[in-house]
Amino acid sequence: MTNELIWVLVLLLIAILLFTTGKVRMDVVALLVIIAFVLSGTLTLAEATAGFSDPNVLLIAALFVIGEGLVRTGIAYQMGEWLMRAAGKSETRMLILLMITVAALGAFMSSTGVVAIFIPVVLSVAARMKTSPARLMMPLSFAALISGMMSLVATPPNMVINSELVRDGARGFGFFAVTPIGIMVLIMGIGYMLVARFWLNGNNSDPERERWKRRTFRDLIHDYKLSGRARRLALRPGSPLIGQRLDDLRLRDRYGANVVGIERWRKFRRVMISAGGNTELQQRDVLLVDISANEAGLRQFCSEQLLEPMILRGEYFSEQARDVGMAEVSLIPDSALLGKSLRQVGFRSRYGLNVVGIRRGGEAMTGKLIDEELTLGDILLVIGDWKLIRQLQMQKYNFIVLNLPAEVDDVAPAVSQAPHALFCLALMVAMMLTDQIPNPIAALIACVLMGKFRCIDMESAYRAIHWPSLILIVGMMPFALALQKTGGVELVVRLLMDISGGAGAHMMLLSLFVLCAVIGLFISNTATAVLMAPIAVAAAHEMSVSPYPFAMIVAIAASSAFMTPVSSPVNTLVLAPGGYKFGDFLRLGVPFTLLVMAASVLLVPVLFPF
Repeated sequence: MTNELIWVLVLLLIAILLFTTGKVRMDVVALLVIIAFVLSGTLTLAEATAGFSDPNVLLIAALFVIGEGLVRTGIAYQMGEWLMRAAGKSETRMLILLMITVAALGAFMSSTGVVAIFIPVVLSVAARMKTSPARLMMPLSFAALISGMMSLVATPPNMVINSELVRDGARGFGFFAVTPIGIMVLIMGIGYMLVARFWLNGNNSDPERERWKRRTFRDLIHDYKLSGRARRLALRPGSPLIGQRLDDLRLRDRYGANVVGIERWRKFRRVMISAGGNTELQQRDVLLVDISANEAGLRQFCSEQLLEPMILRGEYFSEQARDVGMAEVSLIPDSALLGKSLRQVGFRSRYGLNVVGIRRGGEAMTGKLIDEELTLGDILLVIGDWKLIRQLQMQKYNFIVLNLPAEVDDVAPAVSQAPHALFCLALMVAMMLTDQIPNPIAALIACVLMGKFRCIDMESAYRAIHWPSLILIVGMMPFALALQKTGGVELVVRLLMDISGGAGAHMMLLSLFVLCAVIGLFISNTATAVLMAPIAVAAAHEMSVSPYPFAMIVAIAASSAFMTPVSSPVNTLVLAPGGYKFGDFLRLGVPFTLLVMAASVLLVPVLFPF
C-alpha cells in the first residue's frame, strides 16, 4: 500500500466523518475535498475539477429545470391530485402508489429524471396531507433506485454489464430479464418502508420543513373569523346584475355582499377571473361572494337579484386556492392610505383585490369594514387573483405583504402551457429511449423548448437548480479517480479473488455484491459497473460456471445504492427536500441493502442457473 493510497483513504475517512456528524455542510466538505486533492498533488487541477464538466452534472441541473416547468404548468400539481384522489387520506396507500408509480416510470427513463420530476409532487402531496416530506422522500429515492432493476435500459450499469457479456461472446440479457428480481425487491421495499417511515422525521431547520410552520388558508379563515361567510351564487337568466359594473351595484352597502371572484365561461370551460370595481357581470357568471348578512338577508339578496345558490366545496374558497389567493398586508408608516377608509381609497378599483378582514390590536374586526378608517398597525387580509397579489408586493411605498399562505406553492403561473410541457417531457423520454441522443442533450433540448413555449422563464430556471446538490456530486467525483489512480480499487479486487475464489459460486455471488456495495459508497454505480463487470465475467470463467448469474448480481448490486446520500444522484436529490442527514441513509439503507443482498443471492441462481 503506497503513501498516496493511504492519504486518499484517510481523506475519504475524514469526509465520511464530516458527512456523518453534520457539523459542516456537505457541499462545503465536497469543495474541501477538491482543494485537498490539488494541494496534496494527488490529482491535477483538471482531474480534481473534472466533475464541473461531467455530462451527468449537466443532466441533473437540466432535470431540476424540467421539474420546475412541470410545477409552473400545473402538471406536478395534477399528478399530486391524482395520487391524493387514489390514496385518499391514507399515508400507507400514498406510499405504496408512489413507489409503484416511480418504479414503473423509472423502468423506461432516467431514475434521476423521475426523482427530479416527483420531488415537487411529493412536497405538494405531503403539504396537503399534513405529513412530513421526510416520510415520503426516502421511499421516493428507494423506488427510483429499484427502478434500475425493472428493465435492461432502466439504468446505465445494466447496459454496461450487458455489453461486457456480448464482448465476451455470450448472448446479452433480454429486455425484461432483470424484471422478476426488480418486482421482488420493489415488494420488499414497500413493506420495508411501511415500517421504516416512522423513523424518518427530517431536519427541523430545513427550509422545506419551515413550510409546515407557514399559515394556510384555513389558518387565515380562522384568524379573521371568515368561516360561514362564503357563498357561490349563479346569475339566473334575466338577473338585473347582468351588464352592470360591480362598483355601480353597491352590493356591499345594500346587502353586505362583497364579490371576490367570478367564474366565467370561456371557450367551453369555466375560468376564474378577478372581481375588480370595473368588472361587468355577464350571463352565466357564477359569483364567489363574501357576505356578512344573515340567512334572511341572503335569501332577500338572491330573490331580488335572481341568484341561485350553488355548491361550494371547501371552507371559504379554500378549494379554489389555485385561482383565488389570500395574503396579509400591513401599511407602512408613510402610507397614503392611513386615516382613509377602503371606500375613500377605492381599494378594489385601484388594486383589483378585495379586503375581507382587518386585524387591529391582534383581534379580527367585525362589521362594515369598507368605511373603517385604516390606522398604523392594521393588518389587512386581501383576496383575489394571485398575480395581483404579487403586484401588490411591488407597492412598497404603501404596503408590506407580510404573509403568503402555503397554498401559494401550488399556484401554476403557466397553467395554459401544460400541453407544451407534456410534449417536452414526452420528447425527452423518447430521445432517451432511442439511445441515439445523449441524455444530457435530450434534457437540454427539453429545457430550451420549455423556455420557448413559456413553460418556464430564465429566473425560475436558475432558481430551480439546487446548487448545493450539484456541488456535492462534483466534489465527490475525484475520489473515484483518486482510488483508481493510486491502485486502491485493484488492491480490493485482488483480495476478493483470494478470499472467495475457492469457496463456491454462492459465496462468490455474495462477495461480488458486497464489493459492489462498498465501492458504490464512494463512486457512481455506473463506474462500479464498469469496474466490476469484467471481474464478474472473469470469475465465472475461472470457476467454470455460467457468467449470467455473476453479471446479474453486479447489476442488482450497482442499483442497490441505498446506504449514503452520495451513493447515487437519486439520493442526493432528496437530501435537501427531505431534510435528511447523512446518518438517515445509513440507518435505513444498510438494513435494506442486506435484505436485497440476501434475496438476490438466493433468487439469481434460480433464474440464471450456474
